[in-house]
Amino acid sequence: MIAATEPLRSIPLFAATSDRSIEVIASIVEEASFAPGEVLVQQGDPGDSLIVIRSGAATVEQDGRMIRNLGAGDFLGEIALIDGGVRTATVTATEPVEALTIGREGFTRLMEEFPVIRYDLVIALTRRLRDRGSAPTD
Repeated sequence: MIAATEPLRSIPLFAATSDRSIEVIASIVEEASFAPGEVLVQQGDPGDSLIVIRSGAATVEQDGRMIRNLGAGDFLGEIALIDGGVRTATVTATEPVEALTIGREGFTRLMEEFPVIRYDLVIALTRRLRDRGSAPTD
């Protein structure tokens, strides 16, 4: 559990939530640190948490191909939590990363109790799909 709720306000995913919501989120998140070169998540592994980067940087690779860079405010791991599948990419710290993690149970609670966060996740996933340059389907 994170001690203060104020750092959560600086994370775009949580910026629009109420004070009460921030308190609930603070009660379910854990802090984590990753050294440069350390893997945050490995493609093919079971997905058991959402990770929100507070500071630092990481790269996302899928099937050995660099997809994008991540930094403060970015999050990862939601796809495996949403569909129950395995991790779709490997994320590796390129500099020291300070992060917040939310386990499966906490993630389910967020999705059920906080529609704003659920909506923000959908928007983020949609942007990622568009950025990947998939063939147009709309």
